[in-house]
Amino acid sequence: MERLVTYFEHIPSAHRGLILVGGIACFWLIENAVPLFRFDRTTPGYRKFQHAGINIFFTLTTIIVNFVLAFILLQTSDWTVRHQIGLLQAVTLPPWAEAIVGLLVLDLVGAWLAHWTEHKVKFLWRFHLIHHTDAYVDTTTANRHHPGESVIRFAFTTLAVLVAGAPMWLVFLYQALSVLLSQFNHANIELPRWADRLLGLVIVTPNMHHVHHHYVLPVTNTNYGNIFPYWDRLFGTYFEMAGKDLHYGIDTHTEPGEHSHIGHLLKIPFGQYRPPVGEKVPDRNLSKQELHTKTG
Repeated sequence: MERLVTYFEHIPSAHRGLILVGGIACFWLIENAVPLFRFDRTTPGYRKFQHAGINIFFTLTTIIVNFVLAFILLQTSDWTVRHQIGLLQAVTLPPWAEAIVGLLVLDLVGAWLAHWTEHKVKFLWRFHLIHHTDAYVDTTTANRHHPGESVIRFAFTTLAVLVAGAPMWLVFLYQALSVLLSQFNHANIELPRWADRLLGLVIVTPNMHHVHHHYVLPVTNTNYGNIFPYWDRLFGTYFEMAGKDLHYGIDTHTEPGEHSHIGHLLKIPFGQYRPPVGEKVPDRNLSKQELHTKTG
């Protein structure tokens, strides 16, 4: 454990970049071998590299935003440790327990709460909407965030560091896991049921997160988790849906030009708001009214 702490205390920028690029490359190869959907066969005009290019553009803007604002995260982490602020600074834990508790808090506040809030606050949804416009969800979708959303997410991450009292090694560990798990749970694959059930006890799986990308409410407002699956079950926003029933994208922006052009995507948050349409819930074991009640 000490080696892990030391490594992430001094992790080189090149290694952080390798985690990002290596994760995309790994899951890209896997989803090419065993895809859930063969978009090239079902969607006229679909081009995998063109689609990836759009998402890589937004990945680069996310990297730039986080790089420019990184000093805030560093200062916040140093301040919490120096002044003994936050949960981890209030208790004494062995490094392994500090890592588990810290990751749980960082994921809850920095990822789940941020995501849930973006779906509930109209102004924030305008920026998060760009992520949901992707009609061909795959591993490159993980970082398809409008630059404005990258700033919003960064603010929640900073809040999470403050609440957790997380030292910087733990922040770097969280960010590495967050990147890899997001790439994994967006990947265009579907796990066998036994594997999904087993992995789903510990992490968010593609089977779980793909449901969140179904194109209409109320299903879109479920399964907000990024690393851990516990928050959706705890707060009543967990939902299951068969992969074959999924329809990616968002019902307010269904035209190809609206979700496949960088210039248009950048302007969406500043255009006229379009209210969601919604549809009947496809799951026969849960009524629309029940799901609406569960998801608030």
